[in-house]
Amino acid sequence: MMDNYKNLKKKIINCKKCTRLIKFSKKISFEKRKQNLHENYWGKPVPGFGNLNSKLMIVGLAPAAHGGTRTGRAFTGDKSGDFLFKCLNAANISNQAFSKHINDGLKLNSTYITNILKCVPPGDKPNIDELINCSSYFDNEISNLINLKVIITLGKVAFDNCIKFYKKQYQINKKLIFKHGKKYMLPDGKILIASYHPSPRNVNTKVINLTMMKKLFIRAKQMI
Repeated sequence: MMDNYKNLKKKIINCKKCTRLIKFSKKISFEKRKQNLHENYWGKPVPGFGNLNSKLMIVGLAPAAHGGTRTGRAFTGDKSGDFLFKCLNAANISNQAFSKHINDGLKLNSTYITNILKCVPPGDKPNIDELINCSSYFDNEISNLINLKVIITLGKVAFDNCIKFYKKQYQINKKLIFKHGKKYMLPDGKILIASYHPSPRNVNTKVINLTMMKKLFIRAKQMI
């Protein structure tokens, strides 16, 4: 299983299926952001991370331009990640309340974090064909997590694409509606939980807060 996963990570990192996304990642890595001018950007597709024995999977849409695309790890080094790891630490899912770079000592408790799309899309808006191209990687990540019990999707696009993955393999007649905190039993016995994305916009407009997200993550742990 570990060899399969290592090969999958290698395939993701070396993927060049989507010309638009590869060009955009390289552009970001070359132009950089003012406060990161002296850093070497990752500038490649970003694989998921965590223990392969994980029972919980957390899924976002795509790596941030100056977060995962810079650091090489999902939700690391950007404001969404800053808030996410405060919540995960409060729920005792991560050992620290921050995720700054790939060697910062972060450890996850039976949790795997990934994105539907492995490259940052311009304007955070992926094309349908890009989502289709990347779907096989997400499929393989789920297949590698043999103990997976609960999937939390951060945002509606992640939620919709997780359902698309299941519809490829199972007959789902019931309409699954995105609503924060809503729980669905999937055909293979896994539980899907919808969550708002931990974006600065959602935090600043008080759509979500630390207490609310901590409660959702603790609830997910109890289901496991």
